[in-house]
Amino acid sequence: MAAHPIGVHVGAGLTDDGELDNGGPLARAAEMDADGVQVFLADPQGWKAPRPRPDAAALVASDVAVFVHAPYVLNVATTNNRIRIPSRTLLGKHAQAAADVGARGLVVHGGHVLAKDDPAAGVDNWRKTFARQAEQGGFPVPVLIENTAGGGDAMARDLDALGRLWDAVGEFGAGFVLDTCHAWAAGWDLSTVVDSVRAVTGRIDLVHLNNSRDPAGSSRDRHAPLAAGEIPADLLIDVARAAGCPIVLETPGDAADHAEEIATLRAALER
Repeated sequence: MAAHPIGVHVGAGLTDDGELDNGGPLARAAEMDADGVQVFLADPQGWKAPRPRPDAAALVASDVAVFVHAPYVLNVATTNNRIRIPSRTLLGKHAQAAADVGARGLVVHGGHVLAKDDPAAGVDNWRKTFARQAEQGGFPVPVLIENTAGGGDAMARDLDALGRLWDAVGEFGAGFVLDTCHAWAAGWDLSTVVDSVRAVTGRIDLVHLNNSRDPAGSSRDRHAPLAAGEIPADLLIDVARAAGCPIVLETPGDAADHAEEIATLRAALER
């Protein structure tokens, strides 16, 4: 495995019938010469639990780094019981399904509380999520919380908010995903972001290396290709180098575009 494994988000890699789509994620990785893949195990906008995959054994046996992204609808921070309780349940199911495919971690967004709520309630709901799972032996894979782009009531948009969250969940071994587009949108200084995040969390487990279509501080989450956005490409490479951890590209484009991005990024990181 490379010193900086570079993966690509490839979606589910399955047909509507649950069969491999043109060879599935491992075929996509080979096509793009990627060291890793990030996959969905169920509808990212739905509440259905993951089903067993036909390529589970192959994913476990492969030397390709696998990361799983939880559905976007999950929000364990909210005070809305109709969202929070199913989110906790589904998070546990996705963590087990991620373990079944040999994933290195389960990525989940930090979530948010309602506008009328004290953000401390969301922090405590995250703590309860980890504490209750710990009573059952913990999550079977690391849960990696991702910073988000917008919303003043979000748990992981501001570094101060992230610090309060980590005070509550750090003891449970929570991991962190740094999304560069989200950080840029939230107004973080990318020239110092790795040190700033590590000062709060003590760790960065994965980088979502994405450029942005919008100016810094826009609160807009619109990804752009690595070399064709508002963030200087050299700055993105510096973030990837400083983080020194696996990278996943969630940039727009086809397989040829991603193969070119991987080759360019790999060459830059090896210099």
